[in-house]
Amino acid sequence: MSLQIYNSLTRQKEEFIPLQPGRVHIYVCGPTVYSHAHIGHAKSYISFDVVVRYFRYLGYRVKYVQNITDVGHLLGDADEGEDRILKKAREEQLDPMEVAQMYTWSYFDDMAALGVLRPDISPHASGHIIEQIELVKILLEKGYAYESNGSVYFDVHKFPEYGQLSGRKVEELEAGSRVEVNPEKRHPADFALWKKAEPNHLMKWPGPWSVGYPGWHIECSAMSMKYLGETFDIHGGGLDNIFPHHECEIAQSVAATGKPFARYWMHNNMISLSGEKMSKSLGNVWNIKDVVKNYSSLAIRHFILSSHYRSRLEYSEEALKAAEQGSHRLLNAVEKLQEALRAAAEGEIFSAPFSPEDYRRRFEEAMNDDFNTARAMAALFDLAKASNQYLAETPAPHKPFLVEIEQLFKTLGHEVLGILPAEIGAGAGAVSGELVEKLMILNLDVRNQLRKQKNWALADQIRNELQKAGVILEDRPDGTTGWSREK
Repeated sequence: MSLQIYNSLTRQKEEFIPLQPGRVHIYVCGPTVYSHAHIGHAKSYISFDVVVRYFRYLGYRVKYVQNITDVGHLLGDADEGEDRILKKAREEQLDPMEVAQMYTWSYFDDMAALGVLRPDISPHASGHIIEQIELVKILLEKGYAYESNGSVYFDVHKFPEYGQLSGRKVEELEAGSRVEVNPEKRHPADFALWKKAEPNHLMKWPGPWSVGYPGWHIECSAMSMKYLGETFDIHGGGLDNIFPHHECEIAQSVAATGKPFARYWMHNNMISLSGEKMSKSLGNVWNIKDVVKNYSSLAIRHFILSSHYRSRLEYSEEALKAAEQGSHRLLNAVEKLQEALRAAAEGEIFSAPFSPEDYRRRFEEAMNDDFNTARAMAALFDLAKASNQYLAETPAPHKPFLVEIEQLFKTLGHEVLGILPAEIGAGAGAVSGELVEKLMILNLDVRNQLRKQKNWALADQIRNELQKAGVILEDRPDGTTGWSREK
């Protein structure tokens, strides 16, 4: 079975055919860095982490780009309201870029804690202002945009395909618009490409039309096309980004180049809490930093990948506890396998009770069906059950057979899904490693509290004692945010 991907643009599953044979170019909308990442972010970025891992497992050379939005994302979807980062900077009395940097590092720390591989390129919107200005110039030259009072807007009426991704029509959008329409716009549905900054606005750059800042949507078009080309394979993001963000990306990108933009659009569904979407604006979020204090990263990945990326997932303590138990069952099966492998002798004559390749085939069939991680995990658990049964019924296990099973767990469980640790033969050490991580998080929390209380002596003592044990703390102005073992 060839790899099938559900394309949000065509609303159907399609065979994946790369633009360039053997290569895959992927762009995923990254976070707006004005607060700590929550478990809803984990669903998105773990889901796409597995997509990237699976493409590499299939032998593709992947270029994965995930941006950092550090300017231009306004509180409302109609180009109104305050920049999210500016709002946070005002609340915390910090420089806006200080806020952006703080939460960018926080985001990377959270992703590392969850075993999410770093993108190949993580471009910052604020570092690509020139590219965005040039793209706006092209849209103006081609007649798709207009200047109004120092701001520049995209004219949606000039792009008949506007609404193809979301299924919304311009007429319906305008009919549902608020009474008070921005007088700078020709049509209520037009969206900002460049915004003129107010005199007291802190994040602004000199542009051809005014001192201002880019619109949120133009950022992703400029950055994705810079690093992946005018047409690339896959654009991903959360379901809530379909409109207006991704709809506007398509319009401005196709209008500027005259070429198709992303060929496959993938959207992950949300995590809900008590039936409501988890989001910062609703105030019902569980930050990743809090969740990893109580559950292992393997269990969190297990929880998220137990549902399809396009399915809504309900967050609860019971669900995470069940995921932790499931994670332990899988780890225990691997540990038993490793223990038997250490004691096994080489054998010449052997009749295999089952074929590990059958489970690989089931795993691949599941993943080829639009990355169905739930079914892929089921294949791994069935392999664990078969392995346990073989060990229980066989006095002298065949060593090459055990090696074959072990390699399958390592490849599929660790390299593709990331639900098994790298050293799957570490026995109890794999579990104790999780315990060490939790203890270190506790140490960091205690030390940060001591620093807030200005108990410098005790905070320094903790740092010094950990350093003697070979642990280096990562101190930043906003606190101790991480640790590493001394090399």
